[in-house]
Amino acid sequence: MILHHEFAPVDNKRLAHLCGSLDEHLRQIELALAVRIGRQNERVRIEGPKAAAERALQLLLALYERSRRAIPPELMHVALAEAVAELGPARMSRRSTVKRAAAVLPRAAPSEIVLRTRRADLAARTPRQHEYLHQILSQDITLGLGPAGTGKTFLAVACAVDALERSTVQRIILTRPAVEAGERLGFLPGDLTQKVDPYLRPLYDALYELMGFDKVSKAFEKGQLEVAPLAFMRGRTLNHAFVILDEAQNTTPEQMKMFLTRLGFGSRCVVTGDTSQIDLPKGVNSGLVEAEQVLAGVEGVAMTHFSSADVLRHPLVARIVDAYEAHSRSASPASSTKTKKAAP
Repeated sequence: MILHHEFAPVDNKRLAHLCGSLDEHLRQIELALAVRIGRQNERVRIEGPKAAAERALQLLLALYERSRRAIPPELMHVALAEAVAELGPARMSRRSTVKRAAAVLPRAAPSEIVLRTRRADLAARTPRQHEYLHQILSQDITLGLGPAGTGKTFLAVACAVDALERSTVQRIILTRPAVEAGERLGFLPGDLTQKVDPYLRPLYDALYELMGFDKVSKAFEKGQLEVAPLAFMRGRTLNHAFVILDEAQNTTPEQMKMFLTRLGFGSRCVVTGDTSQIDLPKGVNSGLVEAEQVLAGVEGVAMTHFSSADVLRHPLVARIVDAYEAHSRSASPASSTKTKKAAP
């Protein structure tokens, strides 16, 4: 299918922002949607499968509305990710960097979820993020598993803030294991709060962005917000709370069981983690890996498995995730062969 469009009235500055340096933005759209785009001044010609060509034109029109200023790379990346996800798995790009999108999910319907946070533009960007939000709001326990940059923690905190704003829960409890990422930092100075703050900083960042600094400070004073290391959860019963366990891949099986059994009446729990980045000592099993197996099929527990298609950071992050996954797959048979040969 071939589509033609003319951007009128002619505005060379906006056209330059739309196309990018040396038509870089047009090339990115071509690669992502598997179409060919030709341009002559204000006229564009799009050639490709019907659905892809129509989606490419919609994307160009949407970007043109934002082109009064230069289009930042992060906006371009998010727009491309949304366009690829909407086309579904049957129309992935020729390139491995794009064919990662929505491998098993059908096309998701537009989300009707509106979260009450300071971010008015907050919304799910990919089909799995849509699924993730629906599961958090409908299930008692939700596990979000996948690589960094997929919005697991941020969306979970957004749902928690929304629940607090709507008085669905009385408090938000954020926790994570105090495990160092492959480094030994030694004894940290200060009181207890100062010692654990470095581990919990990502959670604070999400709260500040979604609520604002003043509101977060007041919520802490009222006891509506609590951020604590996982070790402090033992022996507690968490009623009427929205509880989030972040970096759960660094929990032991005993810690994970302890945490999940803290859930009380009127509470909701979200567990997030990336099983490809486990920082536990060698020989120690991950509680998240075990929970993924043990809780499969348990009523009231939902799981969302994110992939590199859902990464909404720099495009290179998704390619790095794909490269490591491919390396792990190719290394696994070799390691198992060595193990068999070594056996007596």
